[in-house]
Amino acid sequence: MASLQLSFKSLSAPCRHHHNASLPKQRPPKAGRIRCGATTPTRRYSITLLPGDGIGPEVISVAKGVLSLAGSLEGIEFGFQEMPMGGAALDLTGVPLPDETLSAARQSDAALLGAIGGYKWDKNEKHLKPETGLLQLREGLKVFANLRPATVLPQLVDASTLKKEVAEGVDLMVVRELTGGIYFGKPRGFSSDQNGEEIGFNTEVYATSEIDRIARVAFETARKRRGKLCSVDKANVLEASMLWRRRVTAIALEYPDVELTHMYVDNAAMQLVRNPKQFDTIVTNNIFGDILSDEASMITGSIGMLPSASLGEKGPGLFEPIHGSAPDIAGQDKANPLATVLSAAMLLKYGLGEKDAAERIEAAVLHTLNRGFRTGDIYSDGNTLVGCKQMGEEVLKSVESEVLAPL
Repeated sequence: MASLQLSFKSLSAPCRHHHNASLPKQRPPKAGRIRCGATTPTRRYSITLLPGDGIGPEVISVAKGVLSLAGSLEGIEFGFQEMPMGGAALDLTGVPLPDETLSAARQSDAALLGAIGGYKWDKNEKHLKPETGLLQLREGLKVFANLRPATVLPQLVDASTLKKEVAEGVDLMVVRELTGGIYFGKPRGFSSDQNGEEIGFNTEVYATSEIDRIARVAFETARKRRGKLCSVDKANVLEASMLWRRRVTAIALEYPDVELTHMYVDNAAMQLVRNPKQFDTIVTNNIFGDILSDEASMITGSIGMLPSASLGEKGPGLFEPIHGSAPDIAGQDKANPLATVLSAAMLLKYGLGEKDAAERIEAAVLHTLNRGFRTGDIYSDGNTLVGCKQMGEEVLKSVESEVLAPL
């Protein structure tokens, strides 16, 4: 089964570049690796597909095709199983995460999710909301580390709302703790205070073991990037953050080759806009990571370009684009599938340890953008406006053209 241990083990092999989840630069095809067709499969993996709601089915369809082709060219065969989740599962079974879906995901080598949610289910009770299914899936797969790269591609630098000189060259990774903190802490709920006024309350709580394991993931990630890690907390106010800072500082002794800094979350939010290039890898808790990773994503110009990976100590990882279900454009062939395609590349790299196939997909996305194809969210004058399906077809052409990533 795919695991965090497998992922980091597979990424530890000596190489001539910093290994990270950001897109590699293109280079001409390497002599001796041109392939005219699929190779005989030597590895087989089972993938659970979770199309979900809104544009989810459209982008998953594209990613499935790209995975299949890239795999066949690298000697990999995939077995796909499509299962309902989110609003689609609510309509079908009455719950957002059927037992059969969780079981299938657990028994696979990785799970690829499209998107969940929509206006139709917004007024449902909490336990019947599509988003509850996602929380249940993360808990069921025991994934605790969420990796979100935010890379400003040269082809899309003008799409950023920041000045070009600020956005150009940004390449950072947010490592977010996913299963602890205020989203899961107890006690939580509603009550009344001494004056009889209704109150709502939540608990921000972290155990040493939870902090230590996410810190190690972050240090390993930084080690394979540019060797800089910034831990974000609110240790000047919150006891949970005080413990967080103490533990991250202690774990840093195991990684003398990684430069550790600390930053308060309010300052980090400002610095991401002021000077995002100062960041390499960021590690933070659940709620801060939720907010900062979304902020970082907008530096790139479109959340339709950004993938994510959620990994555990063992078992399959969960891979998904960071965008939502976009019900307003669902079924209209307007969605940008590239974030899901790049999530498939992260699945190969971090979930299965299949670096060559992952870089084949990453390079194909760059090649497609270089040829001028754009969906509406990233379109600018002088390029070719295409829909979700055609963008997928163009990526497939680039996969076949053997545009290789650097080794």
